[in-house]
Amino acid sequence: MEAPGRIGRGAGMSLSLEVCKRMDLVCQRMLNQGFLKVERYHNLCQKQVKAQLPRRESERRNHSLARHADILAAVETRLSLLNMTFMKYVDSNLCCFIPGKVIDEIYRVLRYVNSTRAPQRAHEVLQELRDISSMAMEYFDEKIVPILKRKLPGSDVSGRLMGSPPVPGPSAALTTMQLFSKQNPSRQEVTKLQQQVKTNGAGVTVLRREISELRTKVQEQQKQLQDQDQKLLEQTQIIGEQNARLAELERKLREVMESAVGTSSGSGQSEESPRKRRKATEAIDSLRKSKRLRNRK
Repeated sequence: MEAPGRIGRGAGMSLSLEVCKRMDLVCQRMLNQGFLKVERYHNLCQKQVKAQLPRRESERRNHSLARHADILAAVETRLSLLNMTFMKYVDSNLCCFIPGKVIDEIYRVLRYVNSTRAPQRAHEVLQELRDISSMAMEYFDEKIVPILKRKLPGSDVSGRLMGSPPVPGPSAALTTMQLFSKQNPSRQEVTKLQQQVKTNGAGVTVLRREISELRTKVQEQQKQLQDQDQKLLEQTQIIGEQNARLAELERKLREVMESAVGTSSGSGQSEESPRKRRKATEAIDSLRKSKRLRNRK
């Protein structure tokens, strides 16, 4: 009676292991496909927004879709970081894209961008995504990568290649050929690298355009400063000439006043005194006018 019981328990355990493996494979496939789908969805959203934005960078900043573009650019950076962290091991069939919550959060951000006309700022919208993705990448690098590196193709035969040669035989030659065939990059990796190169090139062109615009602005400001310096020099010259005229007028006024005082004390009421007084009043009026003109300027 004990033998059938043991056999039954063993069969149940083997059946449960088969079910868990199948469920594991299904879940891994869903997570990997989810990450690839969210990348495609992000590319579609970014193309739609870029098609509506103006070509000039100065006009894009004041456009109504400027915040949409900033959020999508930040999501693109986050996707590239996740891709570089996980997909190397996913393509080697060592693990799947583990943080499924990050995929859900990226979908939430993209749907928010598509459904909102005036979204919040990028750092406010992406706070949760940055937190959970950073935690997922740090945990993956610290806890899981050391285990996966042992399973990488070539880790078991690296000691053989560095040390004594292996025993000759068909099995050793076959494992070496499999190692070098697995180390070759796949088409998917090559296409991803090409996409990253294209995005980096686009960023460089944008930076060059901004630098050229800043240079033109600096040249215009330098020209304006030169014009202002020239005007200031001309105004100082005019003020100097006016000061010389005022000094001449003050000297003439002083002479007229002295002569008027001398004639009035020598001969009481003479015929020339009204003329001299008239000249004195005219000199005083001209001096006042010149002072008003200088104050206005």
